[in-house]
Amino acid sequence: MKLLATSLLAVAAVIFAVSFALQDRFPWLGFVRAAAEGAMVGALADWFAVTALFRHPLGLRIPHTAIIPTRKDEIGESLGDFVETEFLSDDVVATRLAAYDVSGAVARWLMEAGNAQRVVAEASGAVIGLAGLLDDDRMREAVEAVVRTHVIEPEWAPPIGRLGERILASGGHHDAVDLLLDRLDDWLVIHPDALSNLVSGRLPSWLPSFVDRLVDERVHQELRRFVAEVRNDPTHRARRAIDGYLAELSDRLQHDPETIAGLESAKARAFDDPRIRELAASAWTAARTAAVEALSDPDGVVRQRAAAALADTAARVAADPQLRASLDERISGAARYLVSTYRHDIASVITETVRGWDPAETTDKIETQVGRDLQFIRINGTVVGALAGLAIYTIATVVAGVF
Repeated sequence: MKLLATSLLAVAAVIFAVSFALQDRFPWLGFVRAAAEGAMVGALADWFAVTALFRHPLGLRIPHTAIIPTRKDEIGESLGDFVETEFLSDDVVATRLAAYDVSGAVARWLMEAGNAQRVVAEASGAVIGLAGLLDDDRMREAVEAVVRTHVIEPEWAPPIGRLGERILASGGHHDAVDLLLDRLDDWLVIHPDALSNLVSGRLPSWLPSFVDRLVDERVHQELRRFVAEVRNDPTHRARRAIDGYLAELSDRLQHDPETIAGLESAKARAFDDPRIRELAASAWTAARTAAVEALSDPDGVVRQRAAAALADTAARVAADPQLRASLDERISGAARYLVSTYRHDIASVITETVRGWDPAETTDKIETQVGRDLQFIRINGTVVGALAGLAIYTIATVVAGVF
């Protein structure tokens, strides 16, 4: 295109030279000379304008030339500002999102055959890849640090005490007491000899052995009868004693410094035990291995159920207009928040990218992209200049002939 535009300039120059030399012999060549002269002026002017965008014409450092390499950084900043204000404004984002049924489109896409499995497969691959990048020792240290900061270090006693008060107020502990009594009675039935020698071993040795057996059996029967009474009587004194003890314990856990200190000390000893830390490390390793194995199997239960759940959720969303409207509102709100918070960071990617380009390379890239159209400007300038020169010369000749 450069060669074509330059060739037109050369042709105009040749025509001008010939017509200028012969116009005295052939007056009509004055019109040709004027057209060729206008064509050269237009071609040279547009050549200068086009060249000045990318470099200094003829290497001359004329002011306001080589605009792109000289003002590359300013152009990048202007482009970033334009994108930030015109494309990433809150109104633009809200308007564009409002025009689309985002949740409905996503739901309909997920309902198509194979798409839910594809999403689950991609997510599984991402999780497996992330798990492969994680260092076990560092992850264990990170998990331990998080647990210690947010679980172990805060006081347990007051929250446990408050929880106990709420459970006692609601009567939820009665079921636990009943379960404990049931298990105790079952244990006594299964282990009738468990109480042997508990009482009879303290009787005088001169008593007959059958007396020892009678005493042990009597103790066993009385203990079972006592358990049954407590189990069947909601107002039994043993139950009241348990309630009183639990209420007192809940209160002391909240307000008694000695009780609080004792629980915190026991907690610290338990979690500082190397065996507990080893158990936690083993649990992390086992959990990671199990998760990777489950997600690695395309036909495994985990991935199949995840895909089915995703497809079912998509069907519910597609069938419920109110749910879609609610989801779209949440998506729009999240998008507006992200844009308002990070719009400058997003736009700065353009600015920083352009700033990092080499000026010469930037010039070559831009000229390559728009160069053909710019050379058409030169060609059009040549043609328009020729027409303008011809028109001006014609008008001047007519006016001179009239006056």
